[in-house]
Amino acid sequence: MAPHATTPPPDAHSIPHHPITVLASSRAVVAGRLTEATIVVSNVTGKITSIFHSVLPATDFPEGTTYRDYSPKILLPGLVDAHVHLNEPGRTEWEGFWTGTRAAAFGGVTTVIDMPLNAIPPTTTVENLKIKVDAAKNKCWVDVGFYGGVVPGNAHELKALVKEGVRGFKGFLIDSGVEEFPAVTSTDIEKALLALKDSATTLMFHAEMIPPITASVGDDVQRAFPPLAPSGPLTSYSTFLDSRPPSFETYAIDEILSLAHLAPNLPLHIVHLSAIEAIPLLREARANGIKITAETCFHYLALAAERVKDGDTRHKCCPPIRSQSNQDGLWDELLQDQADGVIKTVVSDHSPCTPNIKLLPPAFAPAKAPSTRKPGHKHDCESCESSEGEEEGPEEKGDFFSAWGGISSVGLGLPILWTEGTQRNPEFNIEDVVRWCCKNTAKQVGLERSKGDLGVGFDADIVVFDEEATFTVEPSTMLFRNKVSPYQDRTLKGVVCETWLRGERIFERDTGFMGKSGPTGKLLLEPRKMSK
Repeated sequence: MAPHATTPPPDAHSIPHHPITVLASSRAVVAGRLTEATIVVSNVTGKITSIFHSVLPATDFPEGTTYRDYSPKILLPGLVDAHVHLNEPGRTEWEGFWTGTRAAAFGGVTTVIDMPLNAIPPTTTVENLKIKVDAAKNKCWVDVGFYGGVVPGNAHELKALVKEGVRGFKGFLIDSGVEEFPAVTSTDIEKALLALKDSATTLMFHAEMIPPITASVGDDVQRAFPPLAPSGPLTSYSTFLDSRPPSFETYAIDEILSLAHLAPNLPLHIVHLSAIEAIPLLREARANGIKITAETCFHYLALAAERVKDGDTRHKCCPPIRSQSNQDGLWDELLQDQADGVIKTVVSDHSPCTPNIKLLPPAFAPAKAPSTRKPGHKHDCESCESSEGEEEGPEEKGDFFSAWGGISSVGLGLPILWTEGTQRNPEFNIEDVVRWCCKNTAKQVGLERSKGDLGVGFDADIVVFDEEATFTVEPSTMLFRNKVSPYQDRTLKGVVCETWLRGERIFERDTGFMGKSGPTGKLLLEPRKMSK
């Protein structure tokens, strides 16, 4: 228990002889609680070696020790964003490892888990995973893990992907939007459950299906085409919202729950839960012993359908952003008692694309800048702004059905959540944010022994957070590749001043990115261990 002692101060002779770094603050979230803290980090291992629940002076440590007291700013564990589409290789003009992970580090995210689709090839086989890993090498500013995909016909690949170190699996119950990642049927889900039932992993679902209803919807909606009888203009957000009602989510979740008995020990997870109507289903399932959890996203907690303007397709995503009352219900569920709430995590679902396929009207389109890509330059670096794929198609500008669905927000989640939470309640708790975005997301992907907390033996992934400072979302604060986001021009509260990855400062707000040698993020490919 010594690492958490507050007195006496450490004896200089007890400090390890190898070099250390010491970070301190009058406020730090340690083991889920806000406390004073002095954190000692090994410069050899990049891990936290001891924590004292008081601010110790620099004189308590050997001469020459790197020591920083950040009081009164808050020290947080690095966020674990467990739902990010980085799209490389194959659609790197949408996003890549270099730009996506820099955007993450800017916002205090020190670990991202890359989704198996939108890259080409998708991460549905061991061979494809190796292609993805090769594309990521030497480009990641933060640590990166990978999900595998569940598609028709790949059940025989799943156990091998577990051994290769994927953090979980995702399948779609509705068309994904890309032809190389088709939706699964109930038979495919059965095969996946049986293949993974004894594995240390998590099986996740995009839970939307068209239920057997009498209203005119039509199968075309599965491919984001307009309904047979749309409720209004295709440039009106309400028309799009009407086409994907809450019953899409509840029907899909019912289907998943009906098959859960095939793998009673396998953790199941619903990604990007939008509709509050699904919450009672999940609560009942958990009460009956089914191991299922859900996540929601920053955009469902901060954006509301009533405020989406006609044609502003920056807001299009699936499931859709719903009403203000629905948003309120998601917040109510998040703030439930920790044991009872079914929504355990909050993630970005960063799903970017090039501006042209968002079909934005001029009023919402980003200003075009000339490409700075040098002739023959192939590296996907921050200076290489995308100019590929800018050809205009025949679709109508502002058409919510033809536009690509996805919200860009990696690296903005912490201030988005803090802004919305403190507006709702001035006493909103930073400890809740850490639970949703650090501790629980790390657990969801099997990294709870090394990520998501400030504790002895954990990676020294540390964020210096000024919860009172504000900034405006603009191109300079959107470090993801394509500057298209519904948060454009919003003022957010909460600024990440510094980001540390495994004991190394990689980003500082005033001076930018550290490390002349380039990015130092690791690829997290060690196979998961069974949870106790």
